[in-house]
Amino acid sequence: MVERVSIVKSRQWRPDEFLDRFQSLSIPLGDDPDGDGPIDATLVRAPLAATSNGAVLYVHGFTDYFFQEELAEFFTDRGYAFYAVDLRRCGRSLRDGDQPHYISDLKYYDRELTAALDVIVDEADDPESQVLVIGHSTGGLITPLWLNRLRETDPDRHDRVKGLILNSPWLDLQGEAVLRTDAVGLVIKGVSKARPRVLVPRDLSDAYGESLHVSRHGEWSYDLRCKPLTGFPVTFGWLSAVRAGQHRLHRGIDVGVPALVLRSAKSWFSEKYRPEVDTADCVLDVKQIAQWSGAIGRRVWAVAVPDARHDVFLSLETPRRIAYGEVQTWLTTMFGEGAQQ
Repeated sequence: MVERVSIVKSRQWRPDEFLDRFQSLSIPLGDDPDGDGPIDATLVRAPLAATSNGAVLYVHGFTDYFFQEELAEFFTDRGYAFYAVDLRRCGRSLRDGDQPHYISDLKYYDRELTAALDVIVDEADDPESQVLVIGHSTGGLITPLWLNRLRETDPDRHDRVKGLILNSPWLDLQGEAVLRTDAVGLVIKGVSKARPRVLVPRDLSDAYGESLHVSRHGEWSYDLRCKPLTGFPVTFGWLSAVRAGQHRLHRGIDVGVPALVLRSAKSWFSEKYRPEVDTADCVLDVKQIAQWSGAIGRRVWAVAVPDARHDVFLSLETPRRIAYGEVQTWLTTMFGEGAQQ
């Protein structure tokens, strides 16, 4: 069981540095198990509104942070308090000298996720209200593993979670089959133990960033220091942590709550921007997402959204509306919740 972080009782919300009317809260995590000294995460909350359906906790992916105001508005319009966490060394939590997004074991994130859950529950108007967790990409791997551990070790906290939405979760390593062999796995693990912060040699693609950002071919405005067009470099230690998490999920876990998995209907990989990446997942292999979605629990609803991007909620207008419609259908079916209030 993760102890209750003191920030729950001594909160100091401040105006968010990126989003108007949003607020943010630093969550001190103590000494970093990866050796970087004291470290923290950041919880962001949307403008408070009347709540009737509980709250949302959103968890971003790699080379990412929370900036999706439209997603927050979708849920606040439906009676949810909306929160998002920027994990350690990510987005608002990235400090000078940090290796962006570095972590050597995904379970270390349990600390900020559980602290965020405690804050959200503590702020709820209804003492019985529950939290809907949303995870995107790497966040879509981190969150089901966390909920599985929470179910096993801390059932009281787990009872405060009502459901899980995964937005293009990273459930396996994309690319040629050789990358998923035991031999390559041993190399990744060996290098990660000896030199965990050594960078994985790979070409950095700007296709996805070019597709999204308003300064290029997209419509979304976000801070390129937190989400650079080419993405952040990957370390062997971080990749080993991801592969360990994926292997654990492949053996089967149980998040213990109803789950919705959204993905694009197709993948299209390109190192440089092409119009095709506007209507496909150009980051992950959607066939792998389909293959492993059932491994997260016993009540999984999987949906392929035609022409969606990797982040389905950052897709072009038509697929984005389809994705939101699927969320509404799932909320109504699973929890009896109506549309916009």
